[in-house]
Amino acid sequence: MSKISLIISREYLTRVKKKSFLIMTILGPIFFAALFILPAWFATMDDTEVRTIAVIDSSKLFINTIPETEYLKFVYLENTTVEDLRNNFDKTDYHAVLYIAHIVANTPSAVQLLSTKQPSLNVRMHIANALEKEIERLKLETYEITNLNEILAAIKTNINIRTIIWKGDQEKESFSEVAMIVGYISGFLIYIFIFMFGSLVMRGVIEEKTSRVVEIIVSSVKPFQLMAGKIIGIGLVGLTQFLMWIVFTFILISIGTSLFFPELKTPASNQLPIESVMTTSTLDQAQPTEEEFSKMQAMLQSLSDINYAVMIGSFLFFFLGGYLLYASLFAAIGSAVDSEADTQQFMFPITIPLILAIIVMMNAIQNPEGQLAFWFSMIPLTSPVIMMVRIPFGVPYWEVALSMSILAASFIFTTWLAGKIYRTGILMYGKKVNYKELWKWIRYSN
Repeated sequence: MSKISLIISREYLTRVKKKSFLIMTILGPIFFAALFILPAWFATMDDTEVRTIAVIDSSKLFINTIPETEYLKFVYLENTTVEDLRNNFDKTDYHAVLYIAHIVANTPSAVQLLSTKQPSLNVRMHIANALEKEIERLKLETYEITNLNEILAAIKTNINIRTIIWKGDQEKESFSEVAMIVGYISGFLIYIFIFMFGSLVMRGVIEEKTSRVVEIIVSSVKPFQLMAGKIIGIGLVGLTQFLMWIVFTFILISIGTSLFFPELKTPASNQLPIESVMTTSTLDQAQPTEEEFSKMQAMLQSLSDINYAVMIGSFLFFFLGGYLLYASLFAAIGSAVDSEADTQQFMFPITIPLILAIIVMMNAIQNPEGQLAFWFSMIPLTSPVIMMVRIPFGVPYWEVALSMSILAASFIFTTWLAGKIYRTGILMYGKKVNYKELWKWIRYSN
């Protein structure tokens, strides 16, 4: 056991002291924090470029009806054709030309937005919404309905469905969006870490084999001890880096949120009980922007309500279980070849389950209790990814325990199987290995 400890210590200290480890430990949290902060920050930034759109309305129904914004202006032209504007477009300051055909009321597709470059989606949606509302108003006028604006404003209704989970005698509001985001990030991180650190094991074995250092090492330790020490040592490196990423990312996100979104730090109002949802005072609160802001605050509050001990504990188990499972297979591949270029024929069957897990992950997010998600969360080659996607939605404890047990038994078996390949392949040079040869190595009795 002391020999394995020495190998673990060597692998761990050697890799932790590398510049690449220190650089990734610093850059990783910055990258993850940027993924959270920058998209939200960019979304809040106003576009300061003023765009002017020329409108040619042959129907004469929409003159001065499209609302302008601070950065979007409309100029209505008469006695001008689209062809005239096209020929002289470069000499104008127009961002685009909006042509509305006279048949627009019966043919909604008879609207064209012409420009020398692709107009943004926001511009298209703004124009489309304005034209839709005006056509609806004109159609309602044919029924001789008066006070159209007041009626339309009165009948407009926004439904915000609150999700309440019963836990014994307690009621707790939840958000599927939060569970989806947490599950997706957890599953995707496990996918990345298994590939990244599993490949490190394979490359390390190949380097020691090609440099003939392994011949010296195996003179004092058994091949299985060497493989186990290498796998555990690199796994501890990955675990150390991951824990440091969690701490530093949390600190950076907290600092970034305070700097870029100080309004989100205001204390959220107390959640309303279910009985008060339909009261007049509750309904009267309802300015759309206030509702959206309240929902954002509630979602942030639900993030703080997540049982991080369970999430982190489950993540660590499935990360370590999945890593040990795949790292033993990667080590076996590394021992069977003489160069990294020869690994492709053996890598493909191993990587297929991981790629399949990413595909099934999207289905598991949409239907975490479905049969597909259940069975793939039990299959050990895909369970580290799929089970971590399902856990934020609430999974029965027996399913988690069963998945963990199968995964633990599987990595013990794959480690034993890979050890039989490793002990022969680590000293095999200059021979092209195929699956038939691997099967012979597995069947060797000693």
